[in-house]
Amino acid sequence: MRKLKAGARGAATGKPKGAARPSLKSVILDALADMKALEVKVLDVRGLTDIADFMVIASGTSDRHVRSVAQRVVEKTKLAGFRPHGVEGQQDSDWVLIDLHEMIVHVMLPRVREFYGLEKLWDLTPAKRAARA
Repeated sequence: MRKLKAGARGAATGKPKGAARPSLKSVILDALADMKALEVKVLDVRGLTDIADFMVIASGTSDRHVRSVAQRVVEKTKLAGFRPHGVEGQQDSDWVLIDLHEMIVHVMLPRVREFYGLEKLWDLTPAKRAARA
């Protein structure tokens, strides 16, 4: 039996190195669905900011739910081989932000989501973008 060279298997998954890795977006959306996050919205913010390509906004029913949803997103993304750059807001858990480089995930209580109105701030169709310019 031949030994595999170092790095011949994926470190996080144990799958062969050539195996297809799921997209970050699909991993995030699956984690949100697993935890029954509410009103999940994916916003394309390319051309609006350099900090990310997409923002995902989701709601939780309570601070405990928000915290659990965010923890699941972090766990699932790490298992898939994506490392979060940072996680903010886990102590209070009314708004948890997960920075996954090209995607930023916001998990919020509905009242916090309504107050800050991130969808209105970042969700610009091409017509709205042209009008703003």
